[in-house]
Amino acid sequence: QVQLVESGGGLVQAGGSLRLSCAASGSVFTINAMGWYRQAPGMQRELVASATNGGITNYADSVKGRFTLSRDTDKNTEFLQMNSLKPEDTAVYYCYARTGWGYEYWGQGTQVTVSS
Repeated sequence: QVQLVESGGGLVQAGGSLRLSCAASGSVFTINAMGWYRQAPGMQRELVASATNGGITNYADSVKGRFTLSRDTDKNTEFLQMNSLKPEDTAVYYCYARTGWGYEYWGQGTQVTVSS
């Protein structure tokens, strides 16, 4: 079992920045990829960014150049640095972790609201 705890969401003005954190605990040795999805009201959940343990990263086109994924392996924590935020980035952001055999764990979600 893997537990994921997110933090760092909040309200920010357009153009501002936020950093989301996702702390993993439990059987972290089973994780081979982590990342973030988001879901805006009335919309489907969409991938924001992901990274494998091998260093392969993937970003949604809408956030490329603005969002950066990083990981503190000593603390089993993944970060999503979000800069130049736009109102359309408003959503609930969910951290996920995928194991080597494809099982996914999810965090509880953290609200990000960007005001215009």
